[in-house]
Amino acid sequence: MSEVLANLNDVVVSKQAISAAFGRAAECYDQHAELQRKVADKVLAKLPQNLSGLTVLDLGCGTGYCAQQLLARGASVVCADISSDMLQVARRRCGTEKVSYQLADAERLPFGSRAFDYVVSSLALQWCEDLAVPLREMKRVTKPGGAIVFSSLVDGSLRELKQAWSKIDAYQHVNNFTSLNQVKIALAQSGCLNHQLDLPEIVMWYGTALGLMKDLKGIGANHVEGRSKGFTGKRALRMLEMEYQKYANQDGLLPASYQICLGSVAL
Repeated sequence: MSEVLANLNDVVVSKQAISAAFGRAAECYDQHAELQRKVADKVLAKLPQNLSGLTVLDLGCGTGYCAQQLLARGASVVCADISSDMLQVARRRCGTEKVSYQLADAERLPFGSRAFDYVVSSLALQWCEDLAVPLREMKRVTKPGGAIVFSSLVDGSLRELKQAWSKIDAYQHVNNFTSLNQVKIALAQSGCLNHQLDLPEIVMWYGTALGLMKDLKGIGANHVEGRSKGFTGKRALRMLEMEYQKYANQDGLLPASYQICLGSVAL
């Protein structure tokens, strides 16, 4: 029992840390979120252009980029996020007409069953420890005949950054991402059987490794599970820049590769 309680406490602390990291990034998020907008556009492309009369849950809404597009298509939108600071920024962006805001944990949604015509979630689910849990919740709150559309980072994302750090020390500087096989298992476990998965790769380009790390911090994605307190001072960063240069293209730009799992589930 004590081990179970310890694990539960670890989960709570982890969620609090994730919420705090995104909360700190809320005001500057959009300045660093080019990748997030690119991925969100791919999610939105899987939804009907006309959503008039329909209700959509934007789970992990962040600063409201998806919600704004959904409102423009005629939907009524519920913005849900684990960070109250993100919800405040989303409220400033989207207003209060045909949209409401809810502080929510994706693993325990505070909504009744069959409440939404569509549930969308872009680059939020990778922060959940067990992907099957939020998928099961998303399925629960979606009406029969509706659909879930989501995106998540999977294994292979930020591989250049991870490999560069591995040449410098043995500490964990980059989050581990779930494998495609684990995503498929989670879909099966959650009962999301009628699904389609696409695996686009998006490469972002930077002048320096520090520029990439500033973007990660700027969107709140610098929370790393199991991070050890290794040396990350100026010397380490200089070494990182040297290692990352091995990946530079002919123009001297440095790649940051993201492997995206883009999923749609028909219910």
